[in-house]
Amino acid sequence: MKKRRDYYDVLGVGKQADEAEIKRAYRDLARRFHPDLNPAGAEQFKDINEAYAVLSDARERARYDRFGHDGEGGGGFGSVVDAVEDVITNLRKRRGKQRGRDLRYTLEISFEEAVFGCTKTIAVPTDPGNAASPTREFTVAIPAGTKEGGVRVMAGDGEPGKGGGPPGDLHVIVRVKAHGVFRRDGSDIHSEVAITMPQAALGAVIEVATVDGPVKMRVPEGTPTGTVFRLRGRGVPRAASKNAPRGDHLAKVVVTTPTQLSARQRELFEELARTFGSEIATRPSEKKGLLDRMRDLLDG
Repeated sequence: MKKRRDYYDVLGVGKQADEAEIKRAYRDLARRFHPDLNPAGAEQFKDINEAYAVLSDARERARYDRFGHDGEGGGGFGSVVDAVEDVITNLRKRRGKQRGRDLRYTLEISFEEAVFGCTKTIAVPTDPGNAASPTREFTVAIPAGTKEGGVRVMAGDGEPGKGGGPPGDLHVIVRVKAHGVFRRDGSDIHSEVAITMPQAALGAVIEVATVDGPVKMRVPEGTPTGTVFRLRGRGVPRAASKNAPRGDHLAKVVVTTPTQLSARQRELFEELARTFGSEIATRPSEKKGLLDRMRDLLDG
């Protein structure tokens, strides 16, 4: 018959150890010798649980301290050992239950949908490894102000568990399509707006495209290219709070230079240039005419 070890030695604690020390020693040893993690530690795991069942119970510990293992004759330890066997059995049953795997789904939305929020219906294959498997449909609510790479976790909508275990979760990763005009920076939206040289010089009221639609904006006279105007409250809602104000729209004006002028437009620009004392280039056609006149004078 196997000689039974002293319970204090089994847990590696002294006889004066308090309840917290005994519990701490038990947890450390149980992790090391659990049969599912250490198949060779089954016997040690049984001894550890037996020792803890006795030493963690004040009455059983007092009896053990007085009578040692002989206390089993009184019927106290035998029932404890049976209880330990039940604990091990239940642990193994629980270990047989496996949680289902989490699933990932990438959802692409537009820039405006990310700004204002939207509701999407997605179809997720029941077998992630087989795209042709039957699909499950889910409705996903995307809140206003969602950022690129944001994740919506749908608890319990992942793969089913095994052995009665709970299902996994469905992680919906949001991808936001790039916009041709707008660029997002936190809760602000940036864009560039082209204006003409006369508008920059004389001032004007122009239309600026925003996520809310066209908005009138005044450009003061003498505005240099690169000037940024702030349209308050025309940006992205701050997702952290429903009552928080929206961000702003920052419109950067870019003064454009005309590349093709009519004869009248060129005449006006030349006249304007003279008022500023500016030198301007002569057109090739005018140079050719001047040379022709000089030739006429020399030939004449």
